[in-house]
Amino acid sequence: MNHVFGKLQASLTRQVILMNQTLPLSRNMPSIQHPVWSSASEGRYHSMPTHGIGSWKYLLNKKRTQKKKKDRHQMRQIVAATDSTYGTLNVKVSGYDMTLVERYTQYVHHLCNRLRINVSLCYALPTRTTEVMLMQEHGTKMFVDAVLKTHERVVQLNSLNTTVCPVFMDVLLKHQPEGVQLSVSEHTEADFKARFKARPELQELMTNMNQ
Repeated sequence: MNHVFGKLQASLTRQVILMNQTLPLSRNMPSIQHPVWSSASEGRYHSMPTHGIGSWKYLLNKKRTQKKKKDRHQMRQIVAATDSTYGTLNVKVSGYDMTLVERYTQYVHHLCNRLRINVSLCYALPTRTTEVMLMQEHGTKMFVDAVLKTHERVVQLNSLNTTVCPVFMDVLLKHQPEGVQLSVSEHTEADFKARFKARPELQELMTNMNQ
């Protein structure tokens, strides 16, 4: 029995020594990918289906529906007045200082939102220029002394309540800055056409082409 145990102990010690010698070698050896495995994975990747990527024939069968563009040059329907509400009104703000006109127009818009007044549009009219001419004391020629630019902004309202209108106008007049003019009028077709700048040269070309 002692002889058998001695042989087993000797074989175990030899296996431990061999394991200690092979462990540092396995730690220092880099991991190398097998070429057969790598080529197989690349082949699988290249052979995968594209699921219809790049095909275009199916587009010919479908009928495309073109979206209709909104015509900005089309006049909106004018709201009619009733016993308790006004129709479509234009609150026009004009002046020579553009910053004052813009600030006051913004104040009008915020006041309408506070009082829950329906604002349908807020736009700018074309700038008008006015030349101030002067004549010399002993002469007949006139020269331009100054050029004034009038800036106009319009806030369009719909269905303004008759009970809210006096309060609305009172607040606007109290906060009206100097040099800014305020006017309220009913919206007409002439007001709509005044938004667009006239181009007589283009109109002449269009008439010549139609002839």
